Amino acid sequence: MKYVMYSLGLCLLFSCHNQAQINPKQQAVINAEPVEVPLENGKARAYFASGCFWCVEAIYESVKGVEEAISGYSGGFTENPTYKLSNTGTTGHAEAVEVIYDPKVVSFSTLVDVYFGSQDPTQVNGQGPDRGSQYRSIIFYQNEEQKKIIEKKKAALAQELDAKIAAEVYPFQKFWKAEAYHQDFEKRNPNQSYVRAVSIPRLNRFKKKFPELLKDEAKH
Repeated sequence: MKYVMYSLGLCLLFSCHNQAQINPKQQAVINAEPVEVPLENGKARAYFASGCFWCVEAIYESVKGVEEAISGYSGGFTENPTYKLSNTGTTGHAEAVEVIYDPKVVSFSTLVDVYFGSQDPTQVNGQGPDRGSQYRSIIFYQNEEQKKIIEKKKAALAQELDAKIAAEVYPFQKFWKAEAYHQDFEKRNPNQSYVRAVSIPRLNRFKKKFPELLKDEAKH
């Protein structure tokens, strides 16, 4: 369950967890060669971590050219992560989404714009009220071209904001699909307290900022 408020003590605890994860296993993930996911039926896949995956899934599913966004875990060193285990902040993983999209309709570059435009890019170790290494921001690249796109946009945003951008840039390794009850959570639970207080407002801010990227049904 997501919580809207966290105590300072919990924030500090999660921050310590994040620092502790830069261990040999996590460093091996960061230094690994990226895995490139082949097209399937003309569709490509991209991977992003940006706080609560309920929020991020809903944002990407509102974008033209995106067929589906799937909630899960990525970026860590633990096999078969679960929601409960991820919430301990000790797996190395972050809540992430797999974005299945048509590259003829929407580019990877635009998906990166969606990423930075739908979050607080300067918040370290979380988004909004969700704090901890499992909520940290990560953009995953599958090849050098994608890495260059990410790094160029990240540098430009840092200059524009005159601030350090929190998103980490990782080589993609593997995506672990989250439990079934997390999938399409915001869509299926519009009256849930966290969804009403955090997810829907975040989605609406994105829609207002990028109306030209929205599917017709997402404009209402």
